[in-house]
Amino acid sequence: MLVSPLAGSVIGGLESSFVIAEWQDAGGPAGPPRYIAPLHLHHHDDEAWYVLEGMLRVKMGNDEVEAHAGSAVLVPRGTPHTYWNPGAGRLRYLLIMTPNIYGLIQDIHKMTDRNAAALRAVFSKHDSELLDSP
Repeated sequence: MLVSPLAGSVIGGLESSFVIAEWQDAGGPAGPPRYIAPLHLHHHDDEAWYVLEGMLRVKMGNDEVEAHAGSAVLVPRGTPHTYWNPGAGRLRYLLIMTPNIYGLIQDIHKMTDRNAAALRAVFSKHDSELLDSP
């Protein structure tokens, strides 16, 4: 399957070995992090990002890494993590994930009520765990 341009679409799917999505965040004012995803972990799935434009900050366990355009970050399974755009400018990145993580994201986007209990249940369904804020 070829998707061109990839922006706003994915290549791969629930039946694939991996999925790649190009996503972006517009950035915002300085202040506390605006997390793109809540702090969580995947029990059996690795997750990776490749930054195309801007800067991505990733909290992995007790560490924080900053990835600029041309850099990549891999979070191994079992590692608590979250990520955000720390700057005011646009961030564009590729998210490389397993079909299970892709299914988790799809299920979250379908939710009409994202209360803590409902989110925990969706994460659990995908062998992942929603954790307390960093």
